Amino acid sequence: MADEATRRAVSQIPLLKTHAGPRDGALWPQRLKEEYQALIHFVEQNKAADNDWFRLESNPDGTRWSGTCWFIHELLRYEFRLEFDIPVTYPATAPEVAVPELDGKTAKMYRGGRICLTDHFAPLWARNAPRFGLAHLMALGLGPWLAVEIPDLISKGLVVHKEREREGAAE
Repeated sequence: MADEATRRAVSQIPLLKTHAGPRDGALWPQRLKEEYQALIHFVEQNKAADNDWFRLESNPDGTRWSGTCWFIHELLRYEFRLEFDIPVTYPATAPEVAVPELDGKTAKMYRGGRICLTDHFAPLWARNAPRFGLAHLMALGLGPWLAVEIPDLISKGLVVHKEREREGAAE
């Protein structure tokens, strides 16, 4: 189960009210507005706690999202691209977040760099849909995944900090 700090942070993320996905025509813009408001609130909350760790943007219709996420390990910032599409069955189905540059580096990932969220996050999403949104996906899906996987990948030498890569290439 999540630690108390995570519970407190997630409880601050607004729950969404509009039950709509990309195919729901007139209701989708309202849902998208709620998604943006929740994401903005979550990012502001993270910045206030000095825990800023991702940036997201979407295409004009809000069905394709991309951005960057980062993880600080031993005072070094490791930055990764991320992307996901909103499934047609959203919000009943959570988006599948992909971190393409980590594809094939961990068993907790599917083809194309999609991170594994089935065991822990998917049941939580299912219980809370349609109230959960993209901010919850980041807080309870990608965030914990990064916290577990990135230090492990670094310790195995599968992820190397960009400065250390340049040093190695210069030698």
